[in-house]
Amino acid sequence: MDKQQVWFITGASKGLGLSFVKQLLKAGHMVAATSRNTQDLSTSVGTNSSQFLPLQVNLADENSVAQALEQTVKTFGRLDVVVNNAGYGIGGSVEEVTDAEVRQAFDVNVFGTINVIRKALPYLRKQRSGHIINISSIAGITGGTGWSIYTAAKHAIVGLSEVLAADVQELGIKVTVVAPGAFRTSFLTPESLAITDNYIEDYSAVHATHDKFRKMDGQQAGDPEKAVAEMIRITTVTNPPLYFLLGTDAYNRAVNKLELLGKEYKAWESVTKSTDF
Repeated sequence: MDKQQVWFITGASKGLGLSFVKQLLKAGHMVAATSRNTQDLSTSVGTNSSQFLPLQVNLADENSVAQALEQTVKTFGRLDVVVNNAGYGIGGSVEEVTDAEVRQAFDVNVFGTINVIRKALPYLRKQRSGHIINISSIAGITGGTGWSIYTAAKHAIVGLSEVLAADVQELGIKVTVVAPGAFRTSFLTPESLAITDNYIEDYSAVHATHDKFRKMDGQQAGDPEKAVAEMIRITTVTNPPLYFLLGTDAYNRAVNKLELLGKEYKAWESVTKSTDF
């Protein structure tokens, strides 16, 4: 076993978060894991190990997050790796998705992540060490029809991580933003994927995309156990990646976006430069 570490993982009762907890405990690490329901979390993990700390946390509440991190450090003595995994998908055109749905999506996917980072940094800064892993999505690099709000939230995580990495580099803290493609988790089930009820018939392409995603459940190409193993592994290398793609689909979409940006920037280069004094 590598050096024993203390991990703090959000959204750990299912999907990638649950895989993280199980793999880390098996490897002998100490794990604090959050969920909206600790009973469900404990049942899913299936252990009473003293190295496992289940925590009921409202990620949108700074005080709740602060208490969870304080309890983690009090229990295990330090904090080494923070994984911001909690999140959910929200589908619909901008016109269809309600204000309440947008705000809820950002509360969980963006503001919850920011709260965890803000409250974890004092511990990591004092140690002059640590690794923050923010799980975004390939949608955060290149979005798709029908997922405008989800894409906006995941874009925010990419931008946040880029600057966070620069801000904390001098403190010895590392940052990785992960952009997974489609993995065979519960993400495409109603528990994790919300489709707005405000249906506007004109958005036929948007609705066709949602139907396609619903049918993909259980057919995704990505193996979540392999993905988690690789995310754990990058915390052991000297120079972990800032941007970390997971899945062939994520790689292909990211490369296509890279080529598109290069082509678009070049096509308008003369106009872009013409606006200087």
